[in-house]
Parts: sequence; structure tokens; C-alpha cells
Amino acid sequence: MSRIAIADPDVGERELERVREVLTSGRLADGPVVREFEREFAAFCGADHGVAVANGTAALQTAFEAVGIGEGDAVVTTPFSFVASANAVRLCGARPVFADVDPETYTLDPDAVEATLEATDDVAAILPVHLYGLPAEMDRLTEIAADHEVALIEDAAQAHGAAYEGTTVGTFGDAACFSFYPTKNMTTGEGGMVVTDDEGVADRAARFVNHGRSDAADRGYDHVSVGHNLRLTSLSAAIGVEQLRKLPAYNARRRENARRLSAALEDVSELTLPVEPPERRHVYHQYTVRCPDRAALRDHLDERGVDTAVYYPTLIPDQPAYDGYEASVSTARRLVDEVVSLPVHPGLVDEDLDRIADAVRDHYGLPQAEVTADD
Repeated sequence: MSRIAIADPDVGERELERVREVLTSGRLADGPVVREFEREFAAFCGADHGVAVANGTAALQTAFEAVGIGEGDAVVTTPFSFVASANAVRLCGARPVFADVDPETYTLDPDAVEATLEATDDVAAILPVHLYGLPAEMDRLTEIAADHEVALIEDAAQAHGAAYEGTTVGTFGDAACFSFYPTKNMTTGEGGMVVTDDEGVADRAARFVNHGRSDAADRGYDHVSVGHNLRLTSLSAAIGVEQLRKLPAYNARRRENARRLSAALEDVSELTLPVEPPERRHVYHQYTVRCPDRAALRDHLDERGVDTAVYYPTLIPDQPAYDGYEASVSTARRLVDEVVSLPVHPGLVDEDLDRIADAVRDHYGLPQAEVTADD
């Protein structure tokens, strides 16, 4: 019996064909396929501009640079995320300030953000993370950012196609950042994207990732600012164009897989299942539960051939690289000891979902659940 993986990237024949087309064209680095991907991904988000970059971390750093966040600035963000969220703040010379998270959604708690803003000097931006595919509480966070006259940059690396009150994430702030790492809801291998409605932000982002050239498409040597080489390759963009066309179906399957898991596990009293508030559309980058006996549950599932993962076992301010950073975040500290993610990717078939649910139920001494596609 084969193992059920926590992730299973799906790259098919159409992606391979597009890559072959790029190889044949000879335009392997930057070029028209990258522009095509930028246009189509921005349109998918409902944004005016997209700037493709080498990875999700590069997208975050580029967005901060383009919005004007730098030395002496503070950025309020979550302690419960992948370290790249805060690293990007530091890489542009600013400092992250950590606010606590909501105990049900695990995303930034707006009340904690507001309190942090009032207690912290020199805050220039708020960086919410749409964790596990669930949007943060964007109405409140947008309002708070406007009231305090600070920038709002969305970390949407895990939330391609998620929505808040019917609006796709990526369009609530000054800029938004996506990742196309292989485990994400769509992939380019490595890659990222900055999306924005602000033409000035888009222009500065395009310059920053292309050595500070005056025009991102200019192959000359007119460098008007200091920049990096953080461009996305045409090879990656070719994969991205085709992955984007599959993304709605991928997300629909993830949502159905999550529904089936929740239906099968809803009576397991030891588990806290993921929530989807009525105003939000979850795209289940991860299906993450909380349990008091995480190690024992993971061992049991491993024996049954089901992979799991912990995102994230250590808070960012508790990482060695963040020695000296203070964070009063009691809710987030509870989460790191209890969260565990079960497979939810679109490559799962119904029999896989039954195996996952049955293995969890067996660990807690419960009989198999009977869940159909129509439940």
C-alpha cells in the first residue's frame, strides 16, 4: 500500500509542452512568456499589475522596497508563519514587530494589531499572512491601516484564489505577494509574484528585480536605482501560465477534500478542525488541525502510511536568528505545540481521504466514518 504524501505537485504534458516551446525559442531568462504570466496572474487576482520574481521571499522583499519600507521602519506582522515573512522585513532594513493571532483562524488578530500600533513608534506597514489558505480579517486590517496611515502588504504565499467577502486576496493593500514553490496551490518550481493596483509600486518593483533598470523590459544599461537580479525565468513562467489555468480546479478539489475530512472527523472531540468564517473562502493550502497529543497522532498516522507535517513548530521570534526580539503572543505560543497538517492536495482520491480519516479515528478509538461525496 503506497504512502499518502503531504504534497504532490501536478505538472502535466501541457506544462512540458510550454517549456519545450521556450527552450526552442531561445528566450530562457526574461521575455514575453514572463509578461504573459504577469498579466494573467494579475487578472486572476483582479489586480492591475503583476511583477514576476524568483521566489516568494523575493516577492516580499520587492514589495517592501517598492512601497518604500526601509531603515528605521517597523512592520507589524504575525509570529506564526514561515520565517520568510519576517526575514523580508529585515532584509529591507526594517524591523518586524509581532502581534498575536486569532485563536480560531490563526491569522493576525486585528485587536492585537491595533494595540501594537498604538504601543510602537515608527510603524510603516502591516503584513498580514493568509495562513494555510485562509484570508486574514481584511476589512478590519484595511481600516486599521488607513486610520493609522500605514501601508498594508498581503503575504498571500499560501492563498492563491482565496477570497474575503467575495474579493480575491491580493487586492486589499498597497501590494500583495505570492509564492509558487512546489507545495503551493500552483507551482512554477520556484517563483513568486507581486501584484498591485498602484502603477508606481509596480514600476519600482519591476526595476528592483531587474538591476534597477529604468524599464523592466529594457535590455540596455540605463540603471536609475540600485536593484537585484530577482527575475523569474521564462521556463518557470511557462509552467506558471499552465498551472494558473488549472488553479480553479485544483482549489475546488482541495475544498472538497477538506469538506470530506471535516465531515469524517467532526465527532473527534480531541481535534479542533479548520474553520471557514462565512465571509471568507478558504483554499486549503493546508488542512491543519489542533490536538493535545500531536506526536502520538503523527506516529500513528506514519505507521498507517499517512504523511503529516507541522507548520510551524517554532514561532518566528523564538528562532535563533531572532534572538532579542520580544513578543507577547500567548495564543500563537499555544498553536506551535498543537497544530498538525493532514494531506489535502488535489492529487488525493476518495479512497485516500477515507484512509486518512480512518487512521485518525482509529487513533482515538472511534469506528470508521461513512462519508459520501454528497454529504
